[in-house]
Amino acid sequence: MRRLAARGAAGDAGEVAAPAADGSDSAQARSPSSWRLIDLCAIWDAGVSLSSAAWNGASCGVERRRLNEAKKLSSVQEVQLKQLEVTRPRGLGNRERGQVPRMARQPAPPWVHAAFLLCLLSLGGAIEIPMDLTQPPTITKQSVKDHIVDPRDNILIECEAKGNPAPSFHWTRNSRFFNIAKDPRVSMRRRSGTLVIDFRSGGRPEEYEGEYQCFARNKFGTALSNRIRLQVSKSPLWPKENLDPVVVQEGAPLTLQCNPPPGLPSPVIFWMSSSMEPIAQDKRVSQGHNGDLYFSNVMLQDMQTDYSCNARFHFTHTIQQKNPFTLKVLTNHPYNDSSLRNHPDMYSARGVAERTPSFMYPQGTASSQMVLRGMDLLLECIASGVPTPDIAWYKKGGDLPSDKAKFENFNKALRITNVSEEDSGEYFCLASNKMGSIRHTISVRVKAAPYWLDEPKNLILAPGEDGRLVCRANGNPKPTVQWMVNGEPLQSAPPNPNREVAGDTIIFRDTQISSRAVYQCNTSNEHGYLLANAFVSVLDVPPRMLSPRNQLIRVILYNRTRLDCPFFGSPIPTLRWFKNGQGSNLDGGNYHVYENGSLEIKMIRKEDQGIYTCVATNILGKAENQVRLEVKDPTRIYRMPEDQVAKRGTTVQLECRVKHDPSLKLTVSWLKDDEPLYIGNRMKKEDDSLTIFGVAERDQGSYTCVASTELDQDLAKAYLTVLGRPDRPRDLELTDLAERSVRLTWIPGDDNNSPITDYVVQFEEDQFQPGVWHDHSKYPGSVNSAVLRLSPYVNYQFRVIAINEVGSSHPSLPSERYRTSGAPPESNPGDVKGEGTRKNNMEITWTPMNATSAFGPNLRYIVKWRRRETREAWNNVTVWGSRYVVGQTPVYVPYEIRVQAENDFGKGPEPESVIGYSGEDYPRAAPTEVKVRVMNSTAISLQWNRVYSDTVQGQLREYRAYYWRESSLLKNLWVSQKRQQASFSGDRLRGVVSRLFPYSNYKLEMVVVNGRGDGPRSETKEFTTPEGVPSAPRRFRVRQPNLETINLEWDHPEHPNGIMLGYTLKYVAFNGTKVGKQIVENFSSNQTKFTVQRTDPVSRYRFTLSARTQVGSGEAVTEESPAPPNEAYTNNQADIATQGWFIGLMCAIALLVLILLIVCFIKRSRGGKYPVREKKDVPLGPEDPKEEDGSFDYSDEDNKPLQGSQTSLDGTIKQQESDDSLVDYGEGGEGQFNEDGSFIGQYTVKKDKDETEGNESSEATSPVNAIYSLA
Repeated sequence: MRRLAARGAAGDAGEVAAPAADGSDSAQARSPSSWRLIDLCAIWDAGVSLSSAAWNGASCGVERRRLNEAKKLSSVQEVQLKQLEVTRPRGLGNRERGQVPRMARQPAPPWVHAAFLLCLLSLGGAIEIPMDLTQPPTITKQSVKDHIVDPRDNILIECEAKGNPAPSFHWTRNSRFFNIAKDPRVSMRRRSGTLVIDFRSGGRPEEYEGEYQCFARNKFGTALSNRIRLQVSKSPLWPKENLDPVVVQEGAPLTLQCNPPPGLPSPVIFWMSSSMEPIAQDKRVSQGHNGDLYFSNVMLQDMQTDYSCNARFHFTHTIQQKNPFTLKVLTNHPYNDSSLRNHPDMYSARGVAERTPSFMYPQGTASSQMVLRGMDLLLECIASGVPTPDIAWYKKGGDLPSDKAKFENFNKALRITNVSEEDSGEYFCLASNKMGSIRHTISVRVKAAPYWLDEPKNLILAPGEDGRLVCRANGNPKPTVQWMVNGEPLQSAPPNPNREVAGDTIIFRDTQISSRAVYQCNTSNEHGYLLANAFVSVLDVPPRMLSPRNQLIRVILYNRTRLDCPFFGSPIPTLRWFKNGQGSNLDGGNYHVYENGSLEIKMIRKEDQGIYTCVATNILGKAENQVRLEVKDPTRIYRMPEDQVAKRGTTVQLECRVKHDPSLKLTVSWLKDDEPLYIGNRMKKEDDSLTIFGVAERDQGSYTCVASTELDQDLAKAYLTVLGRPDRPRDLELTDLAERSVRLTWIPGDDNNSPITDYVVQFEEDQFQPGVWHDHSKYPGSVNSAVLRLSPYVNYQFRVIAINEVGSSHPSLPSERYRTSGAPPESNPGDVKGEGTRKNNMEITWTPMNATSAFGPNLRYIVKWRRRETREAWNNVTVWGSRYVVGQTPVYVPYEIRVQAENDFGKGPEPESVIGYSGEDYPRAAPTEVKVRVMNSTAISLQWNRVYSDTVQGQLREYRAYYWRESSLLKNLWVSQKRQQASFSGDRLRGVVSRLFPYSNYKLEMVVVNGRGDGPRSETKEFTTPEGVPSAPRRFRVRQPNLETINLEWDHPEHPNGIMLGYTLKYVAFNGTKVGKQIVENFSSNQTKFTVQRTDPVSRYRFTLSARTQVGSGEAVTEESPAPPNEAYTNNQADIATQGWFIGLMCAIALLVLILLIVCFIKRSRGGKYPVREKKDVPLGPEDPKEEDGSFDYSDEDNKPLQGSQTSLDGTIKQQESDDSLVDYGEGGEGQFNEDGSFIGQYTVKKDKDETEGNESSEATSPVNAIYSLA
């Protein structure tokens, strides 16, 4: 966060009140009702203040000036400068005010201090006579001394003046009277001396060229304008010429001369081709200040275009083109190979001899140059040489002026702006390359046209007073001074005993009315002249006020301000200030009175509020005016926006909380990068904050909160940094070119506030996969140059991608291509395999080599094979693809295989042999002596004898057991006879098959498996699994219809796994940490309900239920009874029941239910349709727990009904598809086995075709039950 240094931009000022309508000075006129507000503008800081404008009716001369800075001003400062008006009062000055610096504020910018100095100078400036008083003429506007006009337009020569009486005008041309009346084309504007020369009816503007001077005259004197030299702009045509081709040896220097036609003003020169393409310039090829095009050394690529000099003329806005030059370059290396442009030794690679530098401009080793003070000095040195020389600049006996010097044209030119005498001396340029160096010395002499040291000012005197006019100027050579009076040399004017000339000063003593005149001071040397008019006016005028009366000024607390009281009088009156009618004069301490009478209050306090009176007095009388001062609290941003760093897409909030004077209207606005912020749909502006949603890269920048009133403003700035993906790298360059390597250099793009961590270099080749980019290498983000290892015979093109934490940049533009020379392959294809796809073949495959491993054209593969360990001759074939099939092979025979790469440059290295096999056939034998041993109710162990290897006819993959469930030992239980399998990989002789169904009959067969498939099946084995323990009972539910009993219900186990003997129920009462005695109940296999009588109405119960067979009890399921209602809950219910609002609510609910019941009965009496039972009726028994009031239903979480199930009226859940029971006991589909034979699968349940679905009641709802349900 940064608070801006400058407070109080536009509108950061006070306000001033205009006088009452009648202009009365009475106390009634000064009453509050007589004060009228008008706006003021000012800039406040360190005592700098500005006037608003010239007052209505006042004759104060307001000179508006803009302060120029070397650096570019922000938009806020531009706004402030536009309001910068410095009044130079002629009697006592205009009213100006300012503010004192704020605590801990930053220093004011330079332009503010410059404004302050200019403002202080204005407090003692020349006197301006009100226009209602008689006065000599004063020139107010005139054309420039060198006046160049467009020949297509009418000529306008300006000359305006003021005076009382109004002056008349006449002109001289070339020092002779110019009779306007004799020339019909020439006229003079009304009430002005401006000449207008009209060419609409014909005429040549050149006939009016010459030196003009304007004379403004009234009875009190004559004022003169500068001598205005009128010239007509010229843009002559280029002479026709035929240019022969320029023949030059490669490496030699060359100058193409432009020689443009002389124009007025001089044209702008630039070089282009005949097709209007700009000529690319660098330190080797560049344009000189004289317009010529210089080649430090010519290269072959310079022939690729022609060169035409173009001249653009300012007034006519036309461009003239010279016939183009064409170059013919003689070279020892006729091929323009683009790869040599970036060669580290480009010149020697092209056979160009290296040579030391020599100067093309200026010639020789020394030269001189003269420049006028205040102008720009341009020194230029252009040198030839191979390699291209570098230029450096130095000043003998000192350093270059860093604040004014800058280098241009690739360091070939040195420009020094606003030259002064200190810049004279000897400068030298040094041209150097690796072959040597040379220097040229330039002697600079600074001359000066005349410039003012003390310009004469208008002199206003009372009769009998003394005064003087001073005219001092300097220059090189020293200028001469000539005095004139009313346009005539002073020597030829009538003698005046009250006037004495003493060189550059005229002294007046005891002046009288007859001494009024206009004096001219002309100072000149060979480089120019200065002409100034200053009148002497003798007046006898009592004091008068020039500003509106009874002003109201509102200012900000603790600021500096100035109260102005513009006045005039002759003799010059004295001015005094008083506050609230007190008799003491205000001067000293917190007050300071300037020579022009302005009162400055250095630091405004609350007690400074009041009415201030200024009184002007001379011997002829006095005049007074009043100003009322109001003090307001300053506007302050007390919670400022903070600098923030945000990622793209996030939300950012910038705070700006303001405290201000409540009597002033506050406006809060925002700037972005010092420009007004457009509040789009992604932004939300509130009184104390700015919110940006979905931050993007374009939102990055400085945000300034501007809190302003009509008197002042405060600014606070914060910077928003947006983290984004980096910009793409640019300017890829290949250097250090070698056969197997190249150096790639790039310029990093902007990291967008997140440091670049890595660079990925990619390449593309145009032979195997054109247009496809591959990663080549990766480098840290701190480097921008890398040596890349290359493969032979690849036409490379590179690009670079930058990576930071936010993401990857777009790829850079591709580099130029670089092709490496070819070579034999250095490697062979990988992943060579030999496998049979049929029983009598072998397919040989490999991974083809890519472009970077081919090393040459026509890449192919030599495939060799032979049977292993037979020592037979190698079979071979040449293949261009990536596979080859060998036919008519024996079944599953090993082969030695070799694949070798070859291109037009030769063969790759000798490859190593790879073992492959021909195709497999089905096994011929089955496992024998298969033995089955039952381990438990769900697992068996197997044992068998291995088969002979020659019967496998391939690679032995596994032994596999196929088994299926033939039947269950439980009667009427349907089982699935789908085959399942268990695999035993490798050459094993035993295994285990697990996860079988207990109490079932099974059959089993075994086979041998190779890559082709299964062999014949073994003898079928039968076995029976013994009885097991049952699974947990299903859907165990605990219901508590009242405080005396608990109802338990459950369903039969999904898998009985044997003959069910019954159920075992264990339950225990508990209350917190207290646990009662456990009770055990045994039930028959057909019982699925039980009721527990509660002995303790407070305790809860925990129930554990399991089923059992002869083997033992199975998995148990546990549920708990619900918590009984406590006494606090009951009391609370009682309390609520006695509340009036609860009684009213219950009555409303009862009324609504009654209305619904009436509507229901009406619909039924009209024959409404209701759903009926389907398939079978299930009567509603009195034992149905859901018909009992206040019942609770608790069930096992794992046994909750699934979506799509139906609920019958007796409260049980009916599956839409199937229900498992002791009678309906199915088994899973095909399962999986681990290597040890364990079963991986799941049980499936067969749908009972005779199962009935749930039914729905056709009876109407009982009103009593409806009310109970609502309660």
